[in-house]
Amino acid sequence: MKAAPDAQKRLLDLAELDSKLDRLAHRRRTLPELAEIDERSKRFAKLATEVIEAETESGDLAREQTKAEGDVDTVRARADRDQKRLDSGAVTSPRDLAGLQSEIASLQRRQSDLEEVVLEIMERREAAEARVRDLAAQRDEVAAGLTAAETSRDAALGDIGKEAGELQGRRAAVSGELPADLLALYEKLKEQYGVGAAMLHGGRCQGCKVALSIAEMNRIKAAPHDEVLRCDECRRILVRMPESGL
Repeated sequence: MKAAPDAQKRLLDLAELDSKLDRLAHRRRTLPELAEIDERSKRFAKLATEVIEAETESGDLAREQTKAEGDVDTVRARADRDQKRLDSGAVTSPRDLAGLQSEIASLQRRQSDLEEVVLEIMERREAAEARVRDLAAQRDEVAAGLTAAETSRDAALGDIGKEAGELQGRRAAVSGELPADLLALYEKLKEQYGVGAAMLHGGRCQGCKVALSIAEMNRIKAAPHDEVLRCDECRRILVRMPESGL
């Protein structure tokens, strides 16, 4: 392939622009905010689930407490009715009196047991509500950090996008100056090797950093200036410059 020396030199400008674009792409993929967002998102989802579970437990205990308090009220009301019957003097039979007194005592014991149950449920409910508050506070803190990280990420991506857009514009301008066949070869090699062209500097390919042999240097010295050369080692386009050592 033949191409004017100036066109070949422009490949180095294109390669430099592509290198900058590649670095921007790497920066975009490895923004520290991305890892933070991922970690915080997982933490938020876990806490949100735990909050729901704790709220469900608290709600269940609230219903359980209401039922237990209702049982206490029922037993208390029945004991009060029996006590009023006893106090009224309407029951005169010794046997009936003994039965009524026994029932009142049994109801009082039952009431005491149920009140203990209510207290135990209340303690569990208070603990569950405290857990809801603690988990909700953690969730909200993580959510605030997540929002901040997302804002930072968006700002960084905006800066990267702006810089990449400017570089793409410059790349399009350089590409437009190159012969179609030279550009096509460069693009093919870039896709294969990441870098499509490299300078020959001091007898060394700057793409693979390998020093060329004396025989290879002599071949390059003898080649026409418009011949497009390739590095034998990495197969990239080898661009001759005053610094090449020829």
